[in-house]
Amino acid sequence: MKTLIGLAIALFSTLVPSRAASGPTKPWNFIVILVDDLGWTDLSCMGSTFYETPNIDRLAAQGMKFTQAYSACTVCSPTRASLLTGRYPARLHVTDWIEGHRDPKAKLRVPDWTMHLPLEEQTLAEALKPAGYATVSIGKWHLGGPGFFPEQQGFDQNIGGYDRGQPPSYVAPYKIPTLAEGPPGEFLTDRESAEAVKFISANRDRPFFVYLPHYAVHQPIAGKPEVVERYRRKARPDAPHRDPAYAALIESVDDSVGRITRTLDALGIADRTVVVFTSDNGGLTVGRVPPTSNVPLRVGKGSAYEGGVRVPFIVRWPGHAAPGTTEVTPVISPDLFPTLLEIAGVRPLRDRVIDGRSIVPLLERRRGFTRDAIFWHYPHFHPGGATPYGAVRSGALKLIEFYEDDHVELYDLGADIGEKNDLARSRPADVRRLRKQLADWRRSVGAQMPTPNPAYVPPRSAPPALGGSPEVKP
Repeated sequence: MKTLIGLAIALFSTLVPSRAASGPTKPWNFIVILVDDLGWTDLSCMGSTFYETPNIDRLAAQGMKFTQAYSACTVCSPTRASLLTGRYPARLHVTDWIEGHRDPKAKLRVPDWTMHLPLEEQTLAEALKPAGYATVSIGKWHLGGPGFFPEQQGFDQNIGGYDRGQPPSYVAPYKIPTLAEGPPGEFLTDRESAEAVKFISANRDRPFFVYLPHYAVHQPIAGKPEVVERYRRKARPDAPHRDPAYAALIESVDDSVGRITRTLDALGIADRTVVVFTSDNGGLTVGRVPPTSNVPLRVGKGSAYEGGVRVPFIVRWPGHAAPGTTEVTPVISPDLFPTLLEIAGVRPLRDRVIDGRSIVPLLERRRGFTRDAIFWHYPHFHPGGATPYGAVRSGALKLIEFYEDDHVELYDLGADIGEKNDLARSRPADVRRLRKQLADWRRSVGAQMPTPNPAYVPPRSAPPALGGSPEVKP
């Protein structure tokens, strides 16, 4: 009897595919769209009533939107390194934008951090290539100069990536050495999407990985004149989002997403292509006329607070991530590395500690995703006013430790998303627990710390905000 039952089970298992085997008969394709400096609320589907993003909104409606997603750092280069390797910036020692900011008179001396993505690290492109993937990086790189470009990090092609972090111009001539000049007047975001469409079309019959880190919406803020004018007529001076040029630049990214997704549909490969959309840090909220506002989050890019690290994050995975779903579990940039490799059925190098966690269980709405906390380490000064800090989020609690004066702040993000009510004095047990957890994590990853600066010159006036960027009114 047991033999007959066993034979029946064996026969049934050959007829019904397992969960791991479900999906397209060909390998999954991957498109990762990384926007530069896009704030948490800079999309219609994330709450903006000024910016218009119908194509990105449609992507979210076709997949899963994460409302508590974080960048690995408050500035760009560390997040990019972390996303591509699955490792925290502190472990990589890539902890500031390249070339960074140094203040010789600051209270602390920043560590001798690594100003490139080390070649010995395994990138997503390098992990996927042995599985037959065609790979391309299109747009901003900012992870090192010659010798450390995308083509040295596993990408078959590098279109527009070099050591600079912002484009000389959004309108051709671009003066980007790794990008063939377009016709005069061509817009850079359009060009990047055209290159993506060209690559996708050429590789439709094999698995591909498109890494599309747009230069937009980084300064210098620019948009197509007719689009800028349309937003100028729409803008209200008392609204948190009101910059017409910035809105036009966001719309150019939305146009890019639409062009790419329509291409996937036209080629008949949308059902076997995973599309990820996210940002490298929070929106920029400093300057005489700030480009955007992250309200209700506190301040923005460069800051220790939520406005500096909470970002949009959307994943469309046909047949797995249910359309129109929202996920509130906190996730962070390095999670993308193990997630895409699990979907592809590829294992990372055995000798690497991967800090990210695969979010496949979250995408498929099943159990299996566990993590005690997420961490940040920024031992640098930012031109916007932020000072060196470390932070940990565990559950709804977030502790920030400021290295200049060793003071801490504690917030309950579940009740206080704007980080207005510091609980450090009223909850000392939580402060001790989280501070120890943060210190233990720093030791485990070999985090570099700033040191006292013998050339320190005290400022004539107090900094605008302890450890944070100056408050900017919306």
